Amino acid sequence: MKSIDLNADLGEGFGVWRMGDDEAMMSIVSSANIACGFHAGDPLVMSRTVELALSHNVAIGAHPGYDDLRGFGRTPQPWVAPNQLAADLQYQIGALRAIARANGTKVRYIKLHGALANLASTTDLWAKICVEAIVGTAPSLPLLVMGDCHMEQQAQRLGLPTFSEFYADRAYDNEGQLLPRNQQGAVILDPNIAADRVLRLLETGVVSTAHGAELQMKPHSICVHGDHPTAVQMAQTIRDRLEKAGVKIEKFAL
Repeated sequence: MKSIDLNADLGEGFGVWRMGDDEAMMSIVSSANIACGFHAGDPLVMSRTVELALSHNVAIGAHPGYDDLRGFGRTPQPWVAPNQLAADLQYQIGALRAIARANGTKVRYIKLHGALANLASTTDLWAKICVEAIVGTAPSLPLLVMGDCHMEQQAQRLGLPTFSEFYADRAYDNEGQLLPRNQQGAVILDPNIAADRVLRLLETGVVSTAHGAELQMKPHSICVHGDHPTAVQMAQTIRDRLEKAGVKIEKFAL
């Protein structure tokens, strides 16, 4: 593989509370999934993050999720009515698109956040609800998803382009889903271990699961979460080792 995108979830502060080091991460990644105000972020944080992405020539992606500030969007909410969820997604995407436009740029793609992304990846009904809501408000924007999931299938049904990603800092189960965060080993904090996984995947197309099985993947993007203590070191280590191996870091959503 000659090139790969490197993305991170950014803009996840709220008011006076900061989450992660967005400025440092923006100098490393090629795409930024910007929180849209429901699981994190607010109008000013969103605007500042868009400006930061622009200054580093980083692609801007909308990162909508559940209305769950207290739980950081990681609280499953399968009880939310479909029309409420659709409106919430459209509201968030529309807000970031307006802020991007005011800054002379635009949103390039959409990636669901947290518990909503997990539910929509594994459940056809919720994937259908989410994709239809996205198509209703942003019919030309591609989705960044986990490969071979229900979101990808529903997007293909409606003619929405998709790109797949691999989580460098998360363990997978044998079905290709992310290991729940409450299970031991679900979150990988060692930058070199994460980089080893990425390099092996790009060289062989294979990654080991938490249970010892082998999964085949062909991602367009590598994700590093921006909210844990080693995020900057991990992103930099992955970028350095990829470039040393001759792999160019290049945004997928041009």
